[in-house]
Amino acid sequence: MKGLANFVMRGRLQALLVAVAGSGSLLFCWISAAAIALVALRQGPGQGLWLLLWAVLPAGALMLVFGDSGPFALLLGTTALALVLRLTVSLPLALLASVPVGLLTGLGISVFGGELLAQMLAFFDQFLASLEQQMAADNAAVALPRPTALQVAGMLGAANATLSVLCLLLARWWQAALYNPGGFGGEFRTLYYPPAVSTLLVVGAAALVAMGPEFRPWAAVCAVPLTAAGLALAHARVAQRGRGSGLLTALYVGWLLVDLVKLLVVLLAVVDSWWGFRQRWAAVGQDVRRRDEEDDRDNRG
Repeated sequence: MKGLANFVMRGRLQALLVAVAGSGSLLFCWISAAAIALVALRQGPGQGLWLLLWAVLPAGALMLVFGDSGPFALLLGTTALALVLRLTVSLPLALLASVPVGLLTGLGISVFGGELLAQMLAFFDQFLASLEQQMAADNAAVALPRPTALQVAGMLGAANATLSVLCLLLARWWQAALYNPGGFGGEFRTLYYPPAVSTLLVVGAAALVAMGPEFRPWAAVCAVPLTAAGLALAHARVAQRGRGSGLLTALYVGWLLVDLVKLLVVLLAVVDSWWGFRQRWAAVGQDVRRRDEEDDRDNRG
């Protein structure tokens, strides 16, 4: 991956090739989005927007022909986050921008993405129907609830917000690997939101949930920056204790597979915003080092 980043930064032609080559593909548009973000972070908004203008051409063609706006939305969302990071030099603020990105994506799909929503609803209907048949083989007939178009739009908005954050983090890691080795880890481990911000995100998510079942998937958009902050706290704890990567691997596997783990990660970020775990860990570490130094002096005396 570092080799690809190095290729992108060799010149404008190389960056354009990577940005355009993957932008019309469902499998590789994330590479194009991260490449555009890398150029925007390193060379400024002008160069990033120039690449975006070319990259949205195949992504727009894919959207017009097949009705899939995913690559188009991912390119725009990732570039928006990269521009925020470039202009503010604040990773927390850049990830916080994923909330309007996700909400605007869901709103745009609900208004203009009728064809995509129809395809997604048909897919869910077919999938749930097959599950009903399998469950009915051993039990009585089961009717599983089908998602509505508004729910699917919220799911897609949350997915785009999450993928945009991941692409931005990949671009930031590329930038650090090329120009500031080790810098990304330190920056990510300090990711934190103050109490006012975390409370506002929680209130926004609760308000969307209270609006009814159709808006519950939209609440996941508000959890995206808090999820990143919770994972960053876990990285900070592992680094502070000098543990290996096994605990982080288990955490990520659990986060991918278990909804309760997702909720706990968000809750951890909210508690950290009020409690300040990193500062407390640092204070405890200083006390331990101070006692060790005093014991060493006593033993020498």
